Amino acid sequence: MLRRALIPLGWTAVSALALGVANTYRFQISTHRAPLRGLTRPVRVAHLSDLHYGVFMRRRSVRRWVQATRRAQPDVIVVTGDFLDSGVGRRRHSTLLAELARLRAPLGVYAVWGNHDWTSLNTNAARQRFAEQLQAAGVRLINNAGVQVRDDLFVAGVDDWWFGQQDLDAALRDHAGGAVVLLAHNPDYLSQVPAWVGLTLSGHTHGGQVRLPLIGPLKRRSTLLNVLRGWVRGDRVVQSPAEGTPGEIPAGQALGFVSRGLGVTGVPLRWDCPAELVILELHAPNGT
Repeated sequence: MLRRALIPLGWTAVSALALGVANTYRFQISTHRAPLRGLTRPVRVAHLSDLHYGVFMRRRSVRRWVQATRRAQPDVIVVTGDFLDSGVGRRRHSTLLAELARLRAPLGVYAVWGNHDWTSLNTNAARQRFAEQLQAAGVRLINNAGVQVRDDLFVAGVDDWWFGQQDLDAALRDHAGGAVVLLAHNPDYLSQVPAWVGLTLSGHTHGGQVRLPLIGPLKRRSTLLNVLRGWVRGDRVVQSPAEGTPGEIPAGQALGFVSRGLGVTGVPLRWDCPAELVILELHAPNGT
């Protein structure tokens, strides 16, 4: 009798597991519109994060992400780290690079390292070699550097919060005016960002990756536990994120956006936390 009663529960568990695996290879396009101080005309930013190319995420997934990005016709493309999953090591990355080389945007493609890039590329020589390969593929690494991509827009980046050395002064040194968009893999770095930096883009958390009823997210890789996905605001104290347009930003608080990312790590599962390609429609505060 007990065995007969447990059979439906077993099938339910198997079905849930199968759905979680299937969700690993699905993604949404999340579009957000927001004002950004310093802009004089609109800009469309495609934000990719946490590709985790390796055991679970392979060429087919990367190709679909790239195709979706190209269809969105962004003005600028950014990648906020974790190109590689831990354990990839020094294996050839030619298939990943071949797909990334298809990313194109009028204002360029920019990226920073994430913690998994550091653990996969665990020597300076390996990181330098991969950075050069990315450059050849059209992806410019801007760890602790910045680029004035338009007279009213500056894109900057800092190295990974866990393993790298962040130098925000160096990243912002060449700022010649206009809005600033900062790339920082880990949203914990938002506590170090001054309010005048218009927008900080991050990933790292996967939005929790697996979010269970009553339990919540299993992946809590940010010490600021509210910073799992969506818009966040704060200097030292970060407020709870709210999906959608951030609206008016209180004085003294930096604005950030945390992507749920595209890939997975640890286990090939996503639950109640779909992967996302983020499209940010940024405009001048007066709405132009």
